[in-house]
Amino acid sequence: MAVALVIATGLCIISFTIINKKDKPLTADANNGGLYLPGNFKAIVVIDSLAERARHLAVNINGDIYVKLRFPDSIGGNVALRDTNGDGKADIIKKFGNYDDKGSYGTGMRIHNGYLYYSSQINVYRIKLNPQTLVPDGEMELIVHDIHPEHEHDAKPIAFDGKGNMYVAFGAPSNACQEQNRVPGSPGIKGCPLLEEYGGIWRFDEAKPNQLQKDGFRYATGLRSVVAMDWNTTENCLYVVAHGRDDLRLLFPKLFTAWQSAVLPAEEFLKIKEGTDAGWPYYYYDPIKKKKLLNPEYGGNGIIQRNGAKYAQPIMAFQAHWAPNDLLFYTGDQFPARYKNGAFIAFHGSTNRSPYPQAGFFVCFVPFKNGVPAGPWEIFADGFAGRNTVVSVSEALCRPMGVAMGGDGSLYVSDTEKGRVWRIFYAGDKSKFGPAQLAKMEQRKKLPNFKMPDQLRNNMMTGMLKGGAKVYFTYCANCHQKNGKGDGNLFPPLSGSEWVTGGKYMEKDLAIQVVLNGLEGPVKVKDRPYNSVMPKHNFLSDNDVAQVLTYIRNNFGNNSSLVTAAEVKKVRTTLGLK
Repeated sequence: MAVALVIATGLCIISFTIINKKDKPLTADANNGGLYLPGNFKAIVVIDSLAERARHLAVNINGDIYVKLRFPDSIGGNVALRDTNGDGKADIIKKFGNYDDKGSYGTGMRIHNGYLYYSSQINVYRIKLNPQTLVPDGEMELIVHDIHPEHEHDAKPIAFDGKGNMYVAFGAPSNACQEQNRVPGSPGIKGCPLLEEYGGIWRFDEAKPNQLQKDGFRYATGLRSVVAMDWNTTENCLYVVAHGRDDLRLLFPKLFTAWQSAVLPAEEFLKIKEGTDAGWPYYYYDPIKKKKLLNPEYGGNGIIQRNGAKYAQPIMAFQAHWAPNDLLFYTGDQFPARYKNGAFIAFHGSTNRSPYPQAGFFVCFVPFKNGVPAGPWEIFADGFAGRNTVVSVSEALCRPMGVAMGGDGSLYVSDTEKGRVWRIFYAGDKSKFGPAQLAKMEQRKKLPNFKMPDQLRNNMMTGMLKGGAKVYFTYCANCHQKNGKGDGNLFPPLSGSEWVTGGKYMEKDLAIQVVLNGLEGPVKVKDRPYNSVMPKHNFLSDNDVAQVLTYIRNNFGNNSSLVTAAEVKKVRTTLGLK
């Protein structure tokens, strides 16, 4: 069967035909592509691996899939996928959309009013979809340009309100607006100036080209980092799931324990209206105490609440550092009725819960009613990581990034590690779906990827560390991970890194300089781009620096000479440090 569509565009009428692929029932992969799903939900891997990996994705009404690539190249920053025989597998794969700003953090990908919108770290583009072609062949239009250079938390997610407006998040290049970013003990700047241009959501004309941030309207503020954002058409309102701040123990070791740093603060699900202020950088949300508390940069100690109650409170709080990276309100009819208008959230998975297991790595579902959650969060799709306990994030086989709905109501999920895309569909009697089908998924909340870690029993480093290893796991493992392989996105690997072992880019003295003086991207490590901040560690003694560098240079597959305290002292003196 075929469906003929007629679309009026200005004075022209374009007709084209879409093959109705529902005529050919899908056959799920034998193990649902590695996923655990509730009841009679099934999954098929649309494409097993994209060499350039994946960020967000969008699905056209005819089933064509557009994926934002994690590592763009000279051919393009996007890829188009098409299934021509209806088996659910992509058999045409074409890259397109070349642009100059090729950082790995750009994420937006949405289809709206016949256009494909997508973002890099500093730009939002759009291109007209052609119903006759898979790859859009129109002119790539620059809609919004960010004049600031690439920085951490620079994702540029996008959403539309259906009234001609586009919403874009501008992440803040800071953890908590410190005078010296990510330097232990550095205080926060009073009246944080970053909030003028960062840490919020701006509203723009969705069709006007070459807009700058100053041409937009600051719609909401107090949001350090937003990647998951969607417009709820039922409520006619914007929602986000915001990333909480990091490094409570690293920056304030006298105030916070390793356990507190692993479980605080919450990832906040927020309803965003015009003028919303979520409180960053002054406050964070404690999911255990269920209140906003004053950040230590501004005099907080994990207890002081002060004016936290006056800021926007989350409609739901999730565990710390799960990394909410996409949000979708489901409007389809293929799934059982309870999913209608509910929220799907892709949790990319934590990197900085060491010495406790990392957590997240799943797609969550939150039922909705009257604009707020109608019940607790649920595990909808799990198994992406390929293991129940993730010690270092690089051990995760896959990490869910984007979620999108197809024209038939299927849910598509993209992955950043393999460049894999799944299609999840329902293959049972929808009227019989209920609590019994959800029970097995609820049991999975007891696994390490989801449960709140016990402060003593789940500390994987108890009694194991001394010397350079102790310094490493105290100050370095949160970012570079226990196995030294980084997170593959923000934080580079130390394993086999030319920055660690010397060679093409660095000798030993420069490695010492990086530890003492810190480093701010963008940089390349093992030919991959990274753009985050390594704080100064000049507060460490010469002996501590020597021990941790010796540990790093002789672990994780590295085999290099030791570093002495005298060598560290010499570099410290050269840099004019005390």
